[in-house]
Amino acid sequence: MNKGCEIRTMEEKNRDMIPRAEMRGFIQHLQNRAYAFVTVFTMGFVIGYPISEEIIEWFLSTEGYKPSNVQIIILQPMEVVLLQLQMGTQIGFLLVMFILIIDISVNSHKIIKKSRREDTTNFDSKIGKIIMIILISLALGIIGILYSHEILIPMLLDYLSRDATDSGLSSTWRLKSWIGFITGLYFSSIIGFQIPLVTTLLIRGGIVRRKSILENRRFLWFSALLFGALISPPDPLSLFLVGGPMLILLEFSLFVDKIVFTK
Repeated sequence: MNKGCEIRTMEEKNRDMIPRAEMRGFIQHLQNRAYAFVTVFTMGFVIGYPISEEIIEWFLSTEGYKPSNVQIIILQPMEVVLLQLQMGTQIGFLLVMFILIIDISVNSHKIIKKSRREDTTNFDSKIGKIIMIILISLALGIIGILYSHEILIPMLLDYLSRDATDSGLSSTWRLKSWIGFITGLYFSSIIGFQIPLVTTLLIRGGIVRRKSILENRRFLWFSALLFGALISPPDPLSLFLVGGPMLILLEFSLFVDKIVFTK
């Protein structure tokens, strides 16, 4: 009886994506960084709120974002203010995500050693590694922006416009819904395209086990689709176009990790 319980305990431990000691260390590390993350978010929001007004005017004056048969309307005066608040919040979250990626790349090994109560006095962060992570993260973010700009946004805007026309509905869009839809797609793509970098950093840093990721692939696929549903506009096509690339990038990052790092 005891032997069977021990076997089940070992199997459950092997299936844990993040070992319990490392999980506690990682959570503790995030808690210690909470004030820094709040500060970064606040800075991003303070900077992003006034910038969002310029972005709104740019969307209104730029061709390609508004279908020719669509009229943009404002139903209430507070609509622009609420839109600026939303965009400022998105910019703040993007800065937090950017800082979190850098933090994981620098301190992942230190977190593991500390959780295992090993000596961390010889820990040294390399400036070159930080610069490389910054450049990779920026490159992935730019690719995400291009994906949204060239594929995601034109396809969805055209789809929504034609769907309304085919249904005999008037093509009038609220300013907040229209620009919020577009910025939400940009925001979702920038975050989603960071998956290869984040996955590689977590695996190489020892926080997540590659074998456990493979064993929990179905759960991760569901989580990626759920995450896509949370950060993408609320329609099935957006969910597929946002969540689909995230799943492909996850599999790609596992493939690259196996080819490059696994001996």
